[in-house]
Amino acid sequence: MSDSDNQKINMVAEEMAVYVTGLPRYSKYPTLKGVPLSRFFANRILVVDVIRQGIPTSLFMSIKDMAPFSDQEWSDFLDISLKSLQRYKKESDYVFRSIHSEKIIELVEVTAVGLEVFDSQEDFAAWLNATSHALGNRRPIELLRDSYGKELVLNELHRIDQGIFV
Repeated sequence: MSDSDNQKINMVAEEMAVYVTGLPRYSKYPTLKGVPLSRFFANRILVVDVIRQGIPTSLFMSIKDMAPFSDQEWSDFLDISLKSLQRYKKESDYVFRSIHSEKIIELVEVTAVGLEVFDSQEDFAAWLNATSHALGNRRPIELLRDSYGKELVLNELHRIDQGIFV
């Protein structure tokens, strides 16, 4: 993975740790700093708590910088208008509702795995936009709109990582 992509992932992980330790239930967990995103996703209760609390704009902006998705794609994934998304980005104290936060977290998970597998944001983006026989001749990015599709994409990324090709 390129140093730039690695820095972006680490920045998201650090901001996630700061955000999580700011939640009342997790304020006594300063050890979350320096924890990789994979450990965050391994703790599903923590993920649920973060989703329910909502993702703040500042964290979303770091996530957006790490992920290979355009504003229009984020708008489509979150099912909110592009104009609303751009307004939220300007509001430093805005917190996404749980329905949107869940989708943001899902996309962080896919992005983190994708960057691990493909080593660069550009290669991962190319794979996301290429038709995949293993995914029913669909582009992986098309499947990210819902959680079942996200699971298909994650499973395919894990198979690629293991060298299992269909």
